Amino acid sequence: MTGNKKAVILSSGGLDSSTAMAVAGEKGFGLYSLSFDYGQRHRIELEAAKNIADRMDVSRHLVVKVNMRDIGGSALTDDIDVPRKKSLMGEDPEIPATYVPARNTIFLSFALAWAEVLGSEDIFIGVNAVDYSGYPDCRPDYIKAFENMANLATKAGVEKKTKITVHAPLIHMTKADIIQLGVKLGVDYSLTHSCYDPTPVGISCGECDSCMLRKKGFREAGIQDPVVYIR
Repeated sequence: MTGNKKAVILSSGGLDSSTAMAVAGEKGFGLYSLSFDYGQRHRIELEAAKNIADRMDVSRHLVVKVNMRDIGGSALTDDIDVPRKKSLMGEDPEIPATYVPARNTIFLSFALAWAEVLGSEDIFIGVNAVDYSGYPDCRPDYIKAFENMANLATKAGVEKKTKITVHAPLIHMTKADIIQLGVKLGVDYSLTHSCYDPTPVGISCGECDSCMLRKKGFREAGIQDPVVYIR
């Protein structure tokens, strides 16, 4: 879908980012999809992001390489085991091992740079603060703080040519609500990938935080999850 206004959408090829992209398309934005090859163990998600971009007819799909494996500190970019079968009941005060230090800040910074080049005022990110893993960079306060910074940190913002808005349309929704919205907007969830620790051929483990949240969401939405799991 191509609109007069351009939006940069952070796309991991997962359930949430694909739904956020569909929301941007529904609002009439021209879609510019931005994904990252950052040394993640679940690099298969880049294939999913490309498939989603193709299905949603984006104006351009850009993959940026950022080596976060050298920094490490996360089960997704380091030799740390991905947690399995973690309880989803109640709030866990500990930030999980799958948190990648400063990941959303880094990704949003690239999105901001691309938006400025494109003349775009709008960035979409599929973060969620209800059914999520407890990452600090998925909270509403963080999104608002980044948006404020974005308008201080760019030439276009300082010259008052644009006012950057960081859209987080899913931030107050449950996973079930997100899935129901995505189905209504025509998202093909069979193309998405959520697992943090897939097999070498990309089959989802079914037991990591992301798989469990996804399965719980589909179950509560009353919709069949099209993804195949090992367990």
